[in-house]
Amino acid sequence: MQWETVIGLEVHVQLATQSKIFSGSSTAFGAAPNTQANAIDVAMPGTLPVPNEQAFRYAVMFGLAINADIGKRSVFERKNYFYPDLPKGYQTTQLAEPIVGTGYVDITLENGEEKRIRIHHAHLEEDAGKSLHEDFHGMSGIDLNRAGTPLIEIVSEPDIRSSDEAVAFARKLHSIVTSLGICDGDMSQGSMRFDVNISVRPKGQEEFGTRTETKNLNSFKFMEKCIAQEVERQIELIEDGGKVEQQTRLYDGDTHTAKAMRSKEEANDYRYFPCPDLLPVILDDQYIDEIRQSLPELPDARAIRFTSEYGLSPYDAGILSAEADVAAFFEATTKASSDAKLSANWIMGELSARLNAEELSIGKSKVSSEQLGKLITRIKDETLTSKLAKQVFDHLWQGAADVDDVIETQGFKTTGDDELAGIVDNIIASNPQQVDNYRAADEIKRKKMIGFFVGQVMKATQGQANPQKLNALLQEKLG
Repeated sequence: MQWETVIGLEVHVQLATQSKIFSGSSTAFGAAPNTQANAIDVAMPGTLPVPNEQAFRYAVMFGLAINADIGKRSVFERKNYFYPDLPKGYQTTQLAEPIVGTGYVDITLENGEEKRIRIHHAHLEEDAGKSLHEDFHGMSGIDLNRAGTPLIEIVSEPDIRSSDEAVAFARKLHSIVTSLGICDGDMSQGSMRFDVNISVRPKGQEEFGTRTETKNLNSFKFMEKCIAQEVERQIELIEDGGKVEQQTRLYDGDTHTAKAMRSKEEANDYRYFPCPDLLPVILDDQYIDEIRQSLPELPDARAIRFTSEYGLSPYDAGILSAEADVAAFFEATTKASSDAKLSANWIMGELSARLNAEELSIGKSKVSSEQLGKLITRIKDETLTSKLAKQVFDHLWQGAADVDDVIETQGFKTTGDDELAGIVDNIIASNPQQVDNYRAADEIKRKKMIGFFVGQVMKATQGQANPQKLNALLQEKLG
């Protein structure tokens, strides 16, 4: 039997406000545990929440970016459940009237095909605290610093049919929120977390299968592996005569294993009811239009600009425009080098490989855009070959400050024209038989045979000859 996967995502985006959503206290990351939770965050008697306007502005920005309906009237509810890191016993959230309504995100798949993923809604809510399970000798610690931090939760329709589509959708959302500046996108610190709802059904069947929800995935790689594993588990279970149970699951990225955590809750399990401390929030057209006019450049528009302004291919433009910090690095490098194509190649090639190897974001690159731009300039003016440029790049990555200083102190300079001509003459004079064979051969064989002379010259120059000049000179002199 052939099976079809059905996936929906719930994405938790931590908003980059300087204060919490209802208390106004600090949200600085990295503070000592429980030093940033105040009386309002833990709902001490006599405290009342006050909405943070910046959180609403960011939510509207996101809604406009995904072509969504903006809820001019949004209401907060209390979602009741008991857990150690939820000191109030409820979470203030939105259910019936969220601030962002239906919208959509267009994704591009690896084969170039475009697909539209519908957004059911996005709502504002407060985050809970964090449970810590390491270094407590069999117990758990609770850090409430994160309690009250503003989030938007984005809920997709079940339009996703593979792990590739799920990752492409998640990456696109990451690109949008970081381009808007409403989230730093640092998944390792929980700024974006993904809950994946997965079910399978026989191909051609309209009815959805029973779904499971795997919570709190914080990397694209983990999401891809988790989906593949859960799909395989469900198919094997059904084919062996079993039934998929609706449940919440946890995935361990270190061991690549998953386990059931609890049966999946329904909305009525949480006993939602309107929050008595918060009035409905009303947004008028002027407020929404003002935000619309102030939106920064979004990834799709940036990709179009990169193709027209810099002459990049749609593929290159798509990669370089996806993340705001990568796009800014590219434009700064291009400004320094005056060569968009070479800048794109180096960023997507050598620089990207180094960043990935050391698990660094481009914001933490050990080579600046100005340094990379100057390096590319030295390739263009033929001071460096591509091979030599990679060696200079190594020195910059290790902490060298200036491209020209590295070239001078390490002797990384392309062999001069007169010196190269002399070396070519010596190689030709020293290999008469190879010269005769070359001159007697047809054009096709000559293309292979010239490699002997190139190798000899490169050996004599220690790889510092300009390949284009060398080939032209050899063809001229070998005649």
